[in-house]
Amino acid sequence: MSDQYLIAYDIGTSGTKASLYSADGRMLHRCTVGYEISYRSGGRVEQYPDDWWNAVVTATRKLTENADGRAVAAVSFSGQMMGCLLIDRDGKPLGNSIIWADTRAQDEAEILSKRVGEERGYQILGHRISCSYSIEKLMWLKKNEPERYEQGFKMIQAKDYIILKMTGRVVSDYSDGSGTNGMDLLNNCWSREVLDAAGLDMDKMPELVQSAEVVGHLTKEAASLLHLSEDVKVVAGGGDGPCATLGSGCVRNGQYYLTFGTSAWVSGTSAQPRADEKHILFTFSHVIPGMYSPTGTMQAAGSSYAYMKRTFCQEEIQRAEQEKRNVYDILDEMIEKIPAGSDHLLYLPYLNGERAPRWNPNASGAFLGMTMEHTKAHYLRAALEGVAMNLDLILRAHREHEEINRLILTGGGAKGDIVARILADVTGCEMVRPDHVEDATSMAAAVLAGFGAGIYQNFDAINLYLKFGQPIRPDEQNHKIYQKLEKVFDDVYYALEPCFKEIQGK
Repeated sequence: MSDQYLIAYDIGTSGTKASLYSADGRMLHRCTVGYEISYRSGGRVEQYPDDWWNAVVTATRKLTENADGRAVAAVSFSGQMMGCLLIDRDGKPLGNSIIWADTRAQDEAEILSKRVGEERGYQILGHRISCSYSIEKLMWLKKNEPERYEQGFKMIQAKDYIILKMTGRVVSDYSDGSGTNGMDLLNNCWSREVLDAAGLDMDKMPELVQSAEVVGHLTKEAASLLHLSEDVKVVAGGGDGPCATLGSGCVRNGQYYLTFGTSAWVSGTSAQPRADEKHILFTFSHVIPGMYSPTGTMQAAGSSYAYMKRTFCQEEIQRAEQEKRNVYDILDEMIEKIPAGSDHLLYLPYLNGERAPRWNPNASGAFLGMTMEHTKAHYLRAALEGVAMNLDLILRAHREHEEINRLILTGGGAKGDIVARILADVTGCEMVRPDHVEDATSMAAAVLAGFGAGIYQNFDAINLYLKFGQPIRPDEQNHKIYQKLEKVFDDVYYALEPCFKEIQGK
């Protein structure tokens, strides 16, 4: 089995990471190629699709410098979601792709919400209706660039464009479809009710397939460009969120994980779509057939800590440079000296508005309970505790449906023991970390490639890729402190909620 190779492509926002794996789960080589993001006024955020393709070509050629490309059995993908790329009948992009971070379609989201109804939309889609999603962006194009809309043959996602370039076929998978605001989650098909309400043509939606389905082989041209064989199987892959669920090892009903990166989320695997009265959670179609991935995402997790470092810790940054150390190791040493609860200092981690659990784009960050006794270290610890308490509120929404006492911890922020311990103490969950905390989506794509190629018989193959360290268990005394503090944390948000618009001059 180890004589066969698999290539996993992670089509991200800042770049594409290509990873070459042996079929027994060893990562052999990796190459990342970056590209630009275009930011313009009016919330417009775009990328040029051929930058994705050029990155894939460059990265693949780099991988095959060190390995026999003829031994690659299959390739698959994890891709950024919620984009809107219109292609013509020849497969050529009609302008840039509007990516997930674009917020220009706020009026369209409001129109769609009124036509469908917020509750009805949530029931069909598994998501709130929002300008972040693909369908609202396509509505914007129809209204503001009607010629482009009319010329459009299909609307696809980032990884779908790479599949098109590799095979000539236009498809998307169910997980990416579930991130468009246009797919009927229960029936795995495009929702005529929602698309009619949006005023969009059903035939502009791509064919939907399973994430582990072989959608073709490399064309002669693509094989030549990539330095691979035309026999390579191209497997559909999935959106990065659902891929992270598989890549963390959550393959069975009731398994959950927490990703702590720039943003953070709590997600897992469920046999049923997940709905809650407050619409805190949203649900993707899983990359595992027949399963779902209920998710709650917050905006500023690791970025809250990075903001504190950048704004208040220049002295520590200079010290780290002098001592040739990681500055976060120094900050962790400072935080360790501060007791749980940061001596009653509270932080609201809403630097970029908030999705779950608040769903308030006007929310802003705040420190409360400030006194003369609080030091810089208190503020650093309080920042991490505020993020953890916000994540625990998301976890509570999950716990209304499942008993969750164990979380797999992934993401760049999961490397530090301080973060892991605070998360364990706040949530009351045992935290377990895989050895490659930042590779969940790539490993999932490799498993999808191997399953599609017939190398793996089931999705438990992810265990070939994962090795876990010792669990970090919650301290019961600290957990009791955080339980009391979390109620105040929640009360403070609602007390300040009426002020957020006024603070921002809205």
